[in-house]
Amino acid sequence: MKANDIRQEALEAEQRIRPYVRETPVEFSSYLSKRGNCKVFLKLENIQLSGSFKFRGAVNKLLSLSKKDRAKGVVTASSGNHGCAFAHACHILDLKGTIYLPSYASPAKIEAIRQYDVELLFYGDDCGQETEVYARNIAEETGQVYISPYNDPKVIGGQGTIGIELERQLKQIDSVFVCVGGGGLIGGIAGYLKSKDKNIEIIGCQPENSAVMYESIKAGQIIEMVSQTTLSDGSAGGIEPGAITFEICRDYVDDYILVSEKEIKDAILFVLEKHQMIIEGAAAVTVASFLKRKHRLSGKRVVLVISGAKISLEILKNIICEG
Repeated sequence: MKANDIRQEALEAEQRIRPYVRETPVEFSSYLSKRGNCKVFLKLENIQLSGSFKFRGAVNKLLSLSKKDRAKGVVTASSGNHGCAFAHACHILDLKGTIYLPSYASPAKIEAIRQYDVELLFYGDDCGQETEVYARNIAEETGQVYISPYNDPKVIGGQGTIGIELERQLKQIDSVFVCVGGGGLIGGIAGYLKSKDKNIEIIGCQPENSAVMYESIKAGQIIEMVSQTTLSDGSAGGIEPGAITFEICRDYVDDYILVSEKEIKDAILFVLEKHQMIIEGAAAVTVASFLKRKHRLSGKRVVLVISGAKISLEILKNIICEG
């Protein structure tokens, strides 16, 4: 997809989903701004409905389906946040849904999904390379529509509405830091913003333990690699073969930053202490990446996308105790 195509998808999504989603606020961070000698703004998708940005893409795709397709029921695969968003969207739209999760899905996200009347099943140890492929095959066998977490123009367009909001909320943007898993979030934001201003720098942020998109871009093709355990469970795992997000990330993401598990923990604690907000590991990846790159951002206006909020109390307790 080209930037103008993503822009068009985002504009159509804006009209389609606006009655259903929140326009999340942008919060100025004096603490991070002082650290980088710049102006830092947090885009708070952690308070989006269902607890993450994923609701935008999921509800946009479901709303775009025909009545006939909706009536058959819908299937998806997720490492957690997309599953929560999908379940919430199915509830709002009164659809029958089935969700496949990988074995490492966060307990907090599993519990959140179980609050809805959807079928929840588990398959595989890698969401992108196993769970998504299996769920897509099941959907084809049953004649149902598969709702990808990222590999779909309507999902990418839904996430791109964040770019539309940022355009309304901020007069100038120099750099945007976005956590990267399958690439739907950063693809939507990058495509929309760069269709208007090619000089906006888009930075992809990933944990060292699961940097599949980064390694794939380096290799020039989507690769299979084993991901290690990471606090950024929302971005963990491989990329579905043939994903359209690969070329989007290749063409529109300017640079990547990889962060360690300790840096993610420190970022979670930083946001909790300074902003009194609980955020999940994937959201903390952008904060950790900014802190790692801050020396190169002096005088700039920087956006950190805080992608989600769901972190288990047990993990949070351990992070606080270690901190």
